Amino acid sequence: MSARLRAFLALIAAVVLGLGLTACGSDDDKDSSSGTADASKPLVVGASPVPHAEILEYVKKDLAPKAGLQLEIKTYDDYIQPNVALQEGKLDANYFQTVPYLDAQKKDNPSYSDLVSLQPVHLEPLGIYSKKIKDIAAVPNGASVTLSNDPANEARGLKLLQQAGLITLKADAPDNATPRDIETNAKKLKFTTIAPANLPRTLDDTDLSVINGNYAIEAKLTPAKDALVLEKADGNPNANLVVVKDENRNDPRVVKLEQLLHSPEVRTFIEDKYQGSVIPSF
Repeated sequence: MSARLRAFLALIAAVVLGLGLTACGSDDDKDSSSGTADASKPLVVGASPVPHAEILEYVKKDLAPKAGLQLEIKTYDDYIQPNVALQEGKLDANYFQTVPYLDAQKKDNPSYSDLVSLQPVHLEPLGIYSKKIKDIAAVPNGASVTLSNDPANEARGLKLLQQAGLITLKADAPDNATPRDIETNAKKLKFTTIAPANLPRTLDDTDLSVINGNYAIEAKLTPAKDALVLEKADGNPNANLVVVKDENRNDPRVVKLEQLLHSPEVRTFIEDKYQGSVIPSF
């Protein structure tokens, strides 16, 4: 074989090898960018500090090792960032919200259309609190009331005020009711909406504040004892649960987490630690 032929064949071999490596590299790149979860990595879950992160910490320490699940927990102090982080791929799951809240977020943010809720874990009963009023029957005319400024929890707060007998909502009030949907306001209550995390701070200045359970607990309130009126648990659609992207609902790590969150051990942990201020929903 001549030197020129040997050189030509070597060149062809190099080209073929290069094409093969390029093709393999393309497949690898496709796999790494497809969004397919790596089951060997920790499951990164975003959560409100109380009670969600506390429940997850219990699972991480006491249940996950035996189940072969690695958990990484990131805490958020608001209700906005956990869905943003989940949609952007910074989280594998989040645990802080209810179905009505997620539905309202998806309506306002079409980019959240692929976020799906899993099974209910616990209920944090919404409560009406006051430092000025000891009996809900003694609410004065013109009393000031602070509510959450997110649509789902604002409507939920109005329904609790109706449960307390302070207002009556219109028969056709929508799921995202606002004070404009009040039929009867005999006490002429005056409403202000603010970020839910700030609701406990209004107690010194307002007559009544309708506070989410997690923020009440963070503020050292005991919902089961301190609330003038507490949301009923029976038939309540506002259970808190894990949310993931639809493509990851069958991720083995997500499946394991769901199994652990709905275990008898977690039920006992919730009942013992929160004494009725947080209620298992399974």
